[in-house]
Amino acid sequence: MKRTIISALLAAAAAISALAQTRIDVQAPNMVEEGKAFNVVFVVEGEHSPSDFRWSAPEGIDVQWGPQKGTSTSVSIVNGHTSKSSKTTMTYVLVASRTGTFQMGKATAKVSGNTISSKNFMIEVVASGASTSSSGGHSQQGGGGSSAQSSPAKEVFITLSLSKKSVVVGEPVTATLKLYRTVDIAGFEDVSFPTFNGFWSQEVVAPTNIDFHQEQVSGHVYDAALLRQWVLIPQKSGDLAIDPAELVCLVSQVTRRAPTGTIFDQFNDTQYVTVRKRLSTSAQTIHVSALPSGAPASFSGGVGKFSIRAYVSKDSLRTHDAASIMVTVSGKGNVSLLEAPALTLPPDFEAYDVKSSSDTDRSGTSGSRTFEYPFIPRSSGHFVLPPVQYSYFDPDSRKYVTVSTDSLRIDVARTQGVSQGGQASSGGTLTVDRQGVKNLGEDIRFIRPRTKLDEPRPFFMGSAPYWAIAAILLAISACLYFAFRKVALMRADVEGSRKRKATGMALRRLREAGDFLKKDLYTAFYESLHRSLLGFVSDKLSMDMASQTKENIEHALTERGVKADVASRFTALLDACEFARYAPNAGHEAMDSHYHEALDTITLIDSSMKKPAPKAAVSALAIMLLLVPAMHLNAQPADSLWNAGVEAYTQGDYEAASASWNAIAESGMESVELYYNLGNACFKDGNLARAILWWERAGKLDPSDRDVRHNLEFARAQTLDKIDSVPEFFLRTWLRKASFALRSNVWAALSLVLFALALAMLLLFLLGSRTGLRRTGFFTAIAAFLLSLACLGFASMQKKDALRHDSAVVMLPVASVKSAPSEDSATSLFVLHEGTTVKIVDTVQGYTLVELSDGRQGWISTKAIEII
Repeated sequence: MKRTIISALLAAAAAISALAQTRIDVQAPNMVEEGKAFNVVFVVEGEHSPSDFRWSAPEGIDVQWGPQKGTSTSVSIVNGHTSKSSKTTMTYVLVASRTGTFQMGKATAKVSGNTISSKNFMIEVVASGASTSSSGGHSQQGGGGSSAQSSPAKEVFITLSLSKKSVVVGEPVTATLKLYRTVDIAGFEDVSFPTFNGFWSQEVVAPTNIDFHQEQVSGHVYDAALLRQWVLIPQKSGDLAIDPAELVCLVSQVTRRAPTGTIFDQFNDTQYVTVRKRLSTSAQTIHVSALPSGAPASFSGGVGKFSIRAYVSKDSLRTHDAASIMVTVSGKGNVSLLEAPALTLPPDFEAYDVKSSSDTDRSGTSGSRTFEYPFIPRSSGHFVLPPVQYSYFDPDSRKYVTVSTDSLRIDVARTQGVSQGGQASSGGTLTVDRQGVKNLGEDIRFIRPRTKLDEPRPFFMGSAPYWAIAAILLAISACLYFAFRKVALMRADVEGSRKRKATGMALRRLREAGDFLKKDLYTAFYESLHRSLLGFVSDKLSMDMASQTKENIEHALTERGVKADVASRFTALLDACEFARYAPNAGHEAMDSHYHEALDTITLIDSSMKKPAPKAAVSALAIMLLLVPAMHLNAQPADSLWNAGVEAYTQGDYEAASASWNAIAESGMESVELYYNLGNACFKDGNLARAILWWERAGKLDPSDRDVRHNLEFARAQTLDKIDSVPEFFLRTWLRKASFALRSNVWAALSLVLFALALAMLLLFLLGSRTGLRRTGFFTAIAAFLLSLACLGFASMQKKDALRHDSAVVMLPVASVKSAPSEDSATSLFVLHEGTTVKIVDTVQGYTLVELSDGRQGWISTKAIEII
């Protein structure tokens, strides 16, 4: 039984071994030249040597020599187990007598009684030195066609071939780097592959072992090997250059030895030497055309031919369950660069970041790209999502194509025990899952429907009215100071106080005389009237009773500016009072006449002795006030054009709205609202650069306008150029932001108000009677004065920024920035796109030196920018 089992196992092993040797491998070139010898080698490997080998060459192929049999045997012993392997080769030297493609027949042999055979193989025979088409004919160096008279064959060279020389932005191109030889190569050095500036590149073939096959180039057959292969996708338009590839090839050459004069020279007269040869490809240029205008809204850069499908990851959903919508774009083209299509979810679906994955071939130009849109429904119901659209550019038909999915239906059931927007707690109590209000989208803010248009007017800060008002405040403060000082001195002067109060005292005394007049008390009336007149003279003229004679009184009055007739009337009243005291009663009418005469005379004396008002100061104040112009110019707004623009914008006719408002701007009128609306109309009309220009101008008129700042930030986020700004000192940034909180004219007005407050507090400090008041006035005056200077600085900062014309906006879609103001001799430094804001440094002969926010400088055509 044991012997039977062992015999069966050995037979099975022999059968397996025989089955392992079921074919004959062939080593043969795929292309040969007519009349040149070439080798075909049949190889059989295994434990046993083949026998009864048979093969015959087809007609047109002559056997020059062979078959030459070669055998090698190897024995290995591993862990005491001995294994034997043999390799048998059958070599034929053949010559093709005519051109064409020949099917070489199968070779057969017997191994351990079993017949094995090779596969059929093809050999192409080409005419030596003639131009024929072949599979490798497109790889000719330089891309030129061959002629009837071929050039001598090169020993070794490399080529870089391109599948296309003219494409559009985003269309894939295959670049292939090959090595051709007719001599033996020992190795390579200093390999430098080309750089692909302006392209997205993907290396698709990078062999570790170089395998040669035969190709015909310019009428000669070479051993060709693929070194590298890339897929290139251009990212910008223009003529894009590809730098040459270079390498140093170590070539083995046979040279003749120097004779030694011995008999052995005839047997050993050659030797092999290694020669270094530097090889390079020719420079290549690909013409890249820009994509045509009129791209659909759903276009996101796809170039090729694609299809789209979408589905929901779960068939059944409940509120607060996580799910995803899967959108797959398949086809050929720039698959690796496809962007996610727009997907509209219901407002109550909580969406998350889109994920993407690719399933493509090694080149990334064929396959699919899947986008996953995760979401969580927060409410139940039946939802129908609109079809997902995806547009791409078909380079074959030269037009945009839009494909779409079917509508997606999503049924969301309510989670049991949970109301809309809530969830049940472990204790059975309903807890409401409150959510913040989320933005469903972003856009620029709406236009201003009303405005007040003005002619451009100068800034208030630093103008003649500003300094006139400041001078008036100083003059008023000085006048108040001297006036209060004079009042204080007058209060300290007792005699002067008596003089100032003399008239009042006299009038009070006369009221007593008036009472006696009403009672018709003759003697008492004249005594009271006499005392009033003498008391007035005593107080007004500082005259004692002993000096109060009629002559002295009349003389003192005339010396103090009282007219002589008025002075005489006063002394006559004194005489009348003295006479009436000793004379009989003259009647009530005489008493009333003397009473009113006294009132008029005292009033005339008092007004004559007062100092006249400073008319010169009042006149100067009036003249300075006339210098202050009205802050509002009654400009006539272009109501019809403005209203037409608002109406057109509301109806979606942005071009007409822009034309109406632009006509107002060209007439010389301006306002923040006008420039703001112009920016909105240009943005909605697709002119991003001009929108940024108008919003920048609106920001110069009012840097504190929040709507202008919001729209500018929204538009800048859509520009192509991302420039990292040089960090600014934080204090300067803070000051600039603070200055933009209000308009320049408001800051200037505040500075004057605070300046007036500082002057008032200074007067309180100088004239205050109490220490607490003086201390309050001192510190408040300092604080108000410093705040006034700060407001003045903010107003000045805004004024300088508005009057500075050193900023501009790039208006062209693409503008090249050069190293010098020249088109031919200058080097292109970098490229700017529309909407980028630059700083102007200098202008020379149609070129402007600009500086970016990161500090880089260069010359750009003046026509490519517009000054803000």
